[in-house]
Amino acid sequence: MTYMPGDAGQEGSYYRPGGAQPGPEYDDFPLPMSPDSPPPKRRRTGCIALISIGVVAVTVIAGVAIVEALPREGSTNTAGFHPTAKSPSGDAEQIVTAFLRAWSSDNLGAAAGLTDDPTLAQEALTAYHQGLNLRKLTGTVTGTAVASPPAVPAGMSAAGAQASTTLETVTFTLNATVADSAGPAALSGTWSYRSALTAYQVPDGSGWLIQWLPSVVAPSLADGQQLAAVAVPPADTSVTDSAGNPLSSYNDPGLATVANLLTRMAPTRQGSPGLSVQVEDGSGGGVSGNPTTIIAPKAARIATTISPAAEQAARNAVSGTDDSAIVVIQPSTGHILAIANNAQFNDYALTASVPPGSTMKIITATALMNSGLVTESSPVACPPAYTVQGVVYHNDNGESEPAGTPFSYDFAQSCNNAFAQWWPQLSGQLASTAQTYYGLNQPWNIGIPGESASYFSAPAGASGSELAQEAFGEGLLTASPLAMASVAATVDSGQFRQPVLLPGLTTVSAQPLPPDTDAQLRDMMRDVVTEGTAETLGFGTDIYAKTGTADVEGQGEPDSWMVAFDPDEDVAIAALAVNGGGGAQVAGPEVKTFFDEYRA
Repeated sequence: MTYMPGDAGQEGSYYRPGGAQPGPEYDDFPLPMSPDSPPPKRRRTGCIALISIGVVAVTVIAGVAIVEALPREGSTNTAGFHPTAKSPSGDAEQIVTAFLRAWSSDNLGAAAGLTDDPTLAQEALTAYHQGLNLRKLTGTVTGTAVASPPAVPAGMSAAGAQASTTLETVTFTLNATVADSAGPAALSGTWSYRSALTAYQVPDGSGWLIQWLPSVVAPSLADGQQLAAVAVPPADTSVTDSAGNPLSSYNDPGLATVANLLTRMAPTRQGSPGLSVQVEDGSGGGVSGNPTTIIAPKAARIATTISPAAEQAARNAVSGTDDSAIVVIQPSTGHILAIANNAQFNDYALTASVPPGSTMKIITATALMNSGLVTESSPVACPPAYTVQGVVYHNDNGESEPAGTPFSYDFAQSCNNAFAQWWPQLSGQLASTAQTYYGLNQPWNIGIPGESASYFSAPAGASGSELAQEAFGEGLLTASPLAMASVAATVDSGQFRQPVLLPGLTTVSAQPLPPDTDAQLRDMMRDVVTEGTAETLGFGTDIYAKTGTADVEGQGEPDSWMVAFDPDEDVAIAALAVNGGGGAQVAGPEVKTFFDEYRA
């Protein structure tokens, strides 16, 4: 191999243009030398093959190809890398390709030696590898263009720059696999970005050099700065509906409370950290405007069963009445599809503890039919007044039904005394029926940590006048819309499935409704819509319902209730308007609004 003239006093030394001091030795890289000097001693780190073709020498060192041209006739300065292309842009691409190959092969000394400031270049490249915990690097030249106006390379005077024959800007793409630590289990990712550098032909010579600037390794880098790969903690826990929308997006205060409670699960629902590259100053502090995200951190997502369509329809349904709430359940699964409130932060949908009114007559009718006391067609009178232990009970608005009235019609018209009169036979039956077939009167874990609760309460020892009141949904009975929506869902499917906000929970169970009882309950709930208290609401042919009106002592208006289900849509609903009035006047229209929008 022919060696280039150079500084005979420095084996393997490198001249900066303009007579700068020699830089550090190349590591296994051919260097310009005096033609009278002996070949330099090299440490062999790979196979070296020399091929002479005309005046071109190709050296392969540790897998990095370096192309050098022998001195051109008449040249006086042999410093730099000697390309063999037939154009300045080609020459520039060759030196940048050599630089990228040496850099990506971790031959930082060789890469730095192709620049006009090897010391600073090697320091910067070393900091790049260490700060990013670099695992792999590849680089590709993407284009060259003549710089205009030409910049003055480092170490060159303005006159020297003018004497330079060529000044080229070269763009390239880097793909750097970076990690947040040097350990084998570190989080790693690939940072792909573009950068650029200036390559120039040495004045009065045929060699080329790369102008060293910190921005060579990354466009945003300046003097005194370095890059660092850092881990980013997981994002805050996100509680979403079944489609991934944050529950907070519905602007329902009660639902927001549910979301806040569910975030307590974050320790058991871990997100994943992210990875970013940031620019740091000399003290290791981050520079504003950074970092660059390599891997976005992921939140611990808690996906609930809330349905976007059901939730929006329920929100619209309660919007017109203060202190109202709706719960929607999927009977086939027990999934809670909607929790909607118009009572500020009073989450009445889950926390209301009020008498269920005539919606309780579903459970009372179940107990009576299971005991063989009545069928839907049994004649049951509903007297205008009924006295138990000195307490006189009157029907709403003074209504009554004569002897021979089918029990189903009493149910449809919601005549209280048709139910109160059975109190002697119902001793111990209401509470047990509520639990045995409807899963009520016991704690449910719907998925809110630490909030396992009973959403329905029926005193097991009720008797006398208290039991007579409970038969039509008042007295010491308390219920929430969640519990009563579940009652409607159980009639729809014939089988209780505990409501849940999170799938996969351990839930309580109950016996299936006897098929004959369930069929009769469905008939009677259909009668409510066709000839009963909900007849004028215009539900159509597919809805089964029960209205409820519950008087509350000291309250100006009764609480308004309605439960309903649509078997074609696999949804059941309960609506409560506290201090709202009659069930058919307030809760009924809300349920109608829900179904109209949900089925649209």
